[in-house]
Amino acid sequence: MLPGLKAGFTLDARLEADSEQLMWLGLCELRVMNDRRWPWLLLVPQRPGAEEIHDMTPLDQAMLTFETNMVAQALKKVTGCTKINTGALGNIVRQLHIHVIARSEGDAGWPGPVWGHGMREPYQGSDLRRFAETIKAAL
Repeated sequence: MLPGLKAGFTLDARLEADSEQLMWLGLCELRVMNDRRWPWLLLVPQRPGAEEIHDMTPLDQAMLTFETNMVAQALKKVTGCTKINTGALGNIVRQLHIHVIARSEGDAGWPGPVWGHGMREPYQGSDLRRFAETIKAAL
């Protein structure tokens, strides 16, 4: 079994297709959304069947809050963004995952939401690796 992988846990195929693994945290797998328009991270709690935060134990909920805040602080530090957007929508991908997105005045779609705005612009390989390493260093 891979480090950090929880028995019975499978990552949703859409999350796997749209993002790249960055690292394992205590509860979550941290992933980078492959859209260079915004510095965008995903936290995916490694709990089979979890669709909502309230589906998890209180201890897991507390850990998710801690990891989300830690990632948000690192993303803000690295990007110098105006605002961090954090959300768990799950309308299309039911598997519980938390979006942490760095937003700045003048970015694509500011001040509106990132969802449904234009077409995804994938990173070039070296740019994705550079961003990932910067985030890892900040954590």
